[in-house]
Amino acid sequence: MQLRVVTDQPWDVPADVLAVPVLGVEPEFRGPLDELDRRSGGELRALAAFGEFGGKRFDSSLAGAGELPARRLLAILVGEADALDRETVRHLGAAIERRLGGRQVRSLAIWLGDLPAHLDGGAAGVVELLARGVVEGSYEPQSIYRDTVEKPPPALDELILVAPGGDATSLRAAAERGVIIAEGENEARTLANRASNDVSPKVLAEEARAMAEKHGLWSDIISPERATEMGMGMFMAVGRGSDNPPRMIVLRSGDAGRKDALGRHLAIVGKGVCFDSGGISIKPSERMEEMKMDKTGAATVICAIATVARLSPGTPLLALAPAVENMPGPHSTRPGDVVRALNGKVVEINNTDAEGRLILGDAMTYAERLGATHIVDVATLTGAVSRAFGHLVTGGFGTPQSWFDEVDRAAALAGERLWQIPLVDEYMTEMESWYADFVNSSPTGEGGLVKSGLFLREFRTVPWVHLDIGGTGYFRKATPFAPKGATGVTFATLVELALAGAAQNGSKDGSEGSRSGTSSRARRPAAVGARGASRPRPKA
Repeated sequence: MQLRVVTDQPWDVPADVLAVPVLGVEPEFRGPLDELDRRSGGELRALAAFGEFGGKRFDSSLAGAGELPARRLLAILVGEADALDRETVRHLGAAIERRLGGRQVRSLAIWLGDLPAHLDGGAAGVVELLARGVVEGSYEPQSIYRDTVEKPPPALDELILVAPGGDATSLRAAAERGVIIAEGENEARTLANRASNDVSPKVLAEEARAMAEKHGLWSDIISPERATEMGMGMFMAVGRGSDNPPRMIVLRSGDAGRKDALGRHLAIVGKGVCFDSGGISIKPSERMEEMKMDKTGAATVICAIATVARLSPGTPLLALAPAVENMPGPHSTRPGDVVRALNGKVVEINNTDAEGRLILGDAMTYAERLGATHIVDVATLTGAVSRAFGHLVTGGFGTPQSWFDEVDRAAALAGERLWQIPLVDEYMTEMESWYADFVNSSPTGEGGLVKSGLFLREFRTVPWVHLDIGGTGYFRKATPFAPKGATGVTFATLVELALAGAAQNGSKDGSEGSRSGTSSRARRPAAVGARGASRPRPKA
């Protein structure tokens, strides 16, 4: 897709579709909006008179373009100007792209209108978020395995961002950054969406290693035998129950132990349960097919470190993805089993379906051994977070407060919603065990979300934040800006957090991770929007 930023007026830009964002409940037809309406033959006023602008955010209408060089106008509601934020602008780009599903659109122009005046970051922020949103909106997970998709988002040849009076060069650079972040996010969504008979822990490790080779990252794939020798008792307690053995995936950008411009050696850790049956504490059958999504955290961190390498090669960063299947079987962990974690703490496993915190705990300990000074973990950890905040707000824990605040700022810059949950020390007494230091799951249902954070806190000594995407990691139904399936949530937050510590001015810092030593490459799914590319097929 060719990306252009033009500083012309919107009525001078040829395109198949010109998208016109409408702020407020009732559009004010003055200035450029009035001129657009005049040149369209009064189409925008007609839509307003017909009541098309009195609905919900992202409601939209296609109309004729009259004398305009665009073939069609797409008027789309953005909401009140004083409520405009970065998430809304990103979703606006995605909603525009998805609204055109099934249409023959090769060139799409989006007029910035009054958006820059109401968004922190101005025109540069708007073009970056719009470009990112359009690429995110082009994502269609049905194309992973299906040869044809009904009314897919258009595969654009050209995206034109119309910013009258702007600096085209700097705005184009901002828009290109948005496209790169969105491309990485879509890769993560595909990896999360792929079926469990297609992506085992071994395949996930192969995908990670192939990504390391492509982007000049150092990689280490820890086998189950080596993990056992190292003392990763919690990790192996989950992974040994499946015929598909576990893998601890480690990727690194930059030199070992090197700190970034902010004095951090940041580690991002993602839960990689390729399928979660619950183990011996087996889940109900309802919606168990969604448990292929339990690897979403791993997909997120694997693709995030690759995107950071694209935007700022050599930026110091670690990514760890403990990859397992949680299955019942002759070697599965039983409720009541006692294991020793990598950091030496002893854990009684009273619920094998509270497996994510076990594998994350050992991964975080290992991240510190590799030199991590700051940690963020991402996981579809609990259903409680969804019941508390729904599907649009990610819950988070952290200590110290200053580190959580840094992650929160990165989320705001990424256009993602994050809400902090307290770590209540008194609740830890309810996880005491007669046989071990503590159990992995509270015997009572009260405060389970908080207790999951308290458990994880036991396995780090450095500043740490936990992001629970159990509600936000995937959508069960489509929205105006996203299809059903993996959302890519927290991906951009991690990228922004890592890039905050990149070399000043964003230039390469001269450091580059050693390439993976293997020449084998994993099978990759077709890129979103690619035509004629091969697709992965589920294994029998």
